[in-house]
Amino acid sequence: ELAVEVETGSLSRSSCPGYYVCVESEHNVTYFVCIRKHLLYSRLQSVGQNGHMALLGHCLTAYLSMLNKDGFRKLTTRILSDTTLWLCRLFRYENSSAFFHEDDREGLVRVCRLVLHTLYEDYASEGYAAFSSAQPIIYQSTSSREGLGQHVCNQVLHRARHGRATTNATDVALLEKLIKEDLDAGKLPLLLIANAGNSSVDRAYRLGRLKELCVKYSMWLHVEGVSLATLALDDMSSSVKRAVHCDSMTLTLGPWLGLPAVPAVTLYRHEDPALSLAAGLTASQPGEKLRPLALWLSLQLLGNEGIVQKIRHATDLVSSQWLDLCPSLRLQQVENDVSSPEVLFRFSQETSSGKGCTDRCVQLGERLARLVPVGGVDVVELEDDGTCVRFNPLMTAAGLGTQASDVEVLVEKLLELVPVLSSTLRLREEFRREVQRHSPFLSLMEDLAWPGLGTLRYNPQWFADVLEDKQLQEVEKMNCELMKKLQEQETSILFSSGPEYGTARDRIFVGMATEDLVNEDISHLVNTVAALGREIEEKGKLFENMAEVVQRGILEAQLQLQKDSEKRILEEGVLRQLPVVSSVLNWFSPWEASVNGRTFNLTDGLLDSTEPTYSSKDQTSALHLPDTPTTLSSRLQGKGWQVSVLLTSLYCIKHS
Repeated sequence: ELAVEVETGSLSRSSCPGYYVCVESEHNVTYFVCIRKHLLYSRLQSVGQNGHMALLGHCLTAYLSMLNKDGFRKLTTRILSDTTLWLCRLFRYENSSAFFHEDDREGLVRVCRLVLHTLYEDYASEGYAAFSSAQPIIYQSTSSREGLGQHVCNQVLHRARHGRATTNATDVALLEKLIKEDLDAGKLPLLLIANAGNSSVDRAYRLGRLKELCVKYSMWLHVEGVSLATLALDDMSSSVKRAVHCDSMTLTLGPWLGLPAVPAVTLYRHEDPALSLAAGLTASQPGEKLRPLALWLSLQLLGNEGIVQKIRHATDLVSSQWLDLCPSLRLQQVENDVSSPEVLFRFSQETSSGKGCTDRCVQLGERLARLVPVGGVDVVELEDDGTCVRFNPLMTAAGLGTQASDVEVLVEKLLELVPVLSSTLRLREEFRREVQRHSPFLSLMEDLAWPGLGTLRYNPQWFADVLEDKQLQEVEKMNCELMKKLQEQETSILFSSGPEYGTARDRIFVGMATEDLVNEDISHLVNTVAALGREIEEKGKLFENMAEVVQRGILEAQLQLQKDSEKRILEEGVLRQLPVVSSVLNWFSPWEASVNGRTFNLTDGLLDSTEPTYSSKDQTSALHLPDTPTTLSSRLQGKGWQVSVLLTSLYCIKHS
């Protein structure tokens, strides 16, 4: 029962145990083990066999830490040596050591410390004071992860100014120029972080030339990125193949193979184990020594063929040919002998501004991710290429289970969205101009997150910059009624009160435009919005005026009826007002006086007696029935209207 409450979220504070729970009997231990099994079974159905093996490694870590020192040392040595050997052979990075870490940035931090120990002999004893002779400089590619260089500087150098990111590291000549400038200034080039992770790697980074540059200036070359996964394939890119000559690389096997909670691995080559120990690249704590256990179990379960198959499947999902069907998309793709394991593209139009392209690109990526969640599409910001939509199956396919059929669905949705986005982007400026032309009755409301044509609000004639709460409610009511009227129109454009996560009642959100719309359609659309808004406003004024006229007519009718009643009393005399006497007098001499009702004509605002109406034998022919709301609405839309209302007062004054 406790496990069910935890799973459904209905666990109350009263049902929780106290701060300390004493488990003494075997029954209690079995009880908690059953709870653990139930929770794991109910929540980890989609992990898969490989994922369960990785999680099993984490569970075994705590048990294995209870072994005796000799057995624990033999076990951890075996696990570390086997895992390192397998990874070195699998990714063709022979004669190297491995460092396993939870944070995928930690390997680079430790490597940086290793380089500092190597180049600064007094770094171990003097610390940061050793930098007084020459300040170390770290060079980072512009396509690397955001904040990576800052993190390394904060963790190692403790001063971010010691790290330097090149303004355009895609140009190796410019990078060499920066290195020479730093050397002339008495600084020491320390480390170059190259990225093999985006699809501009081959035209942006020639890893072979970068390695030659690092050798020339005695720098350490560290490479990371998703393209390193293709080192396990026989037909790898010629540029990525040169990554095996770098000094260190970081591999993120968890996303590549769909393994949850497995550590990242940094492979490095260094001949001095003492400096590696000083840099923290050698595990010393029991928990750190067992860190590769989950990966060790998972690699054995997958086997060499299984690992290569997963990477091959992810690379096969990348196809750039279908992007040629979308002329509005500009593909950012490598130019090499094989396809890149990652595709970057962005929504681009010559007639739109850069800001508009960025917004459309974000909207395109978000809509694709929502329509095809197993596609793994996301939006990234690159310094050189700007905002792009990224399809990176190596990082998502294994975890999401993406198949070729899912990619086909993704392509279909893309082909559906691109024309709509293109048309919307093309007509959005025309929509803005038309709305501004109807100012001040229509106001354009800025909402950058809305993907449609735009957002507007109808302003009544009495609208002002500062309104009271009652007036604001009236504006909201009027715009809500206008939105309902627009939704009844036969048009391909949708109107709503905003996105699902947040609605606004004082404005109308105009949806995306279809491919067949032109500027004249937008002009007609805005004119329709303004006309319907004025009609609603005039209709509201009509009913307000009608209510006032009817109210005045009722008051006047009451006064006249009161006067007729008083006149009747005077005509009857005082004796007829007495209860007993009036009955006797009425029996001997009946009195037939009565108070006539009143009719009120809205057209001329006059009160008439109902006597002519009831004196007629055929009342139906003389009686003018009031217009129904439907008839009234139809007359309001015509050239003119006439309204006549018959008010028959049932106000009767009886004798007291």
